[in-house]
Amino acid sequence: MDKLSPKLFDHTILKADAKEEDVVRVCREAAEYGFASVCVNGFYTAFAAGLLEGTSVKVCTVAGFPLGMSATRVKAYEARCAIEDGAAEIDMVINVGALKDKKDDVVREDIAAVKEVCDGKALLKVIIETCLLNDEEKERACRLAVEAGADFVKTSTGFSTGGARAEDVALMKRTVGGRAKVKASGGIRSAADAHAMVEAGADRLGTSATVAIINGE
Repeated sequence: MDKLSPKLFDHTILKADAKEEDVVRVCREAAEYGFASVCVNGFYTAFAAGLLEGTSVKVCTVAGFPLGMSATRVKAYEARCAIEDGAAEIDMVINVGALKDKKDDVVREDIAAVKEVCDGKALLKVIIETCLLNDEEKERACRLAVEAGADFVKTSTGFSTGGARAEDVALMKRTVGGRAKVKASGGIRSAADAHAMVEAGADRLGTSATVAIINGE
């Protein structure tokens, strides 16, 4: 297998019991290996930004995470606070229930509100939570995200009933058709997993096993 670029990875620490020392470790690893970003919950955004100042590693912060059922104005406020605290990338979760109810305008406007906050300040990645969707819903979620201006569509939070699957990455890649990039996240724990996602079309990978993967373990 070819060696994977460190810039493919968002080095992730989103567990509720993450301590300050854990965030320090993850940020140090990201700086050492040159990962694209460190992905943290909002509480740690400013802390991570301080640790990563002067490096090439970006801070990525989640919004509406992990359920996606926050009010739109709450997601937008989370994104605004994160950007003020130093985030350069925002990973938001869509309103899955609204998508399933075919309330496409609600889903599109939810994403667009966060995009308005991010525009010119941060990349927006939209988590569609593929494990809860059928193929038609996955395609529709991707189209709505693109229409709302998303920079990436993302498979999963890693906190629901399943994670990234290569077949979902391929479906998402076909659906966005170059209008957005694709991030695979959730359950990527080995170099083989990572290669499978890249081969399926992933442009970015989110995982907490980043160091092991980059070392070919």
